[in-house]
Amino acid sequence: MTVLHPTGVNHLALSTRDMKTQLMFWSDVMGCAVKALYWMHGVEGTFHGFVELSPESYVAFVQHPDNPEEVELGVTHPGSATGPVTAGTMQHVALHTESFASLLALRDRIRAKGVQVMGPIDHGMLQSIYFGGPEGLSLEVTTGSDIPADQWIDPEVVDLCGISDAEIEALKHPEPYEAEGGAVSQPPREKWQNATLLPVKYHDAVMRIPDEVAWDRFSETTPPVEAS
Repeated sequence: MTVLHPTGVNHLALSTRDMKTQLMFWSDVMGCAVKALYWMHGVEGTFHGFVELSPESYVAFVQHPDNPEEVELGVTHPGSATGPVTAGTMQHVALHTESFASLLALRDRIRAKGVQVMGPIDHGMLQSIYFGGPEGLSLEVTTGSDIPADQWIDPEVVDLCGISDAEIEALKHPEPYEAEGGAVSQPPREKWQNATLLPVKYHDAVMRIPDEVAWDRFSETTPPVEAS
């Protein structure tokens, strides 16, 4: 058996009211190619845009016609990489670059486009620069990998989080899982964890849709533009 887990972020979806401004920033300032811009599947009046970090990783934007415009610091936005914000929302986005030299080169690109950048700062396990994006995004670019857990898991903070010695060892070494070929069914309601914020009756109805029915009914694989 192996430790089965996600291997990276395929896309991070951010809310926007101004798709054009976001795509211009991420292409012109950050150097990320726009790879997709289309009607979001199954969501009326909503656009979906993707910019490429790598062939396996993207930043995506969702422009829904009812996205609120109001910004409330400490509630909707943190204002910086250290500010408070509502639990369960994005505090800041940190993007990876492969070396310290490329970190400085990217800082040059961002500054050359008129965006102020703070840093780099050396955090020991990684080095980072910080700046703002459209619509109040708090952004970071960092370099670093292979964090040594024996040096960067602080016993004091572990204790303050209410995590026992046995629990932290389990957290550091997730138990292996033998894949069952997609045969595991939905858990019963009494065992639900982390349900969506939909009203229970709607969440229940959605999650009761058989997997094969969801695949057949909701999949949409045809690109909006025919390949040349």
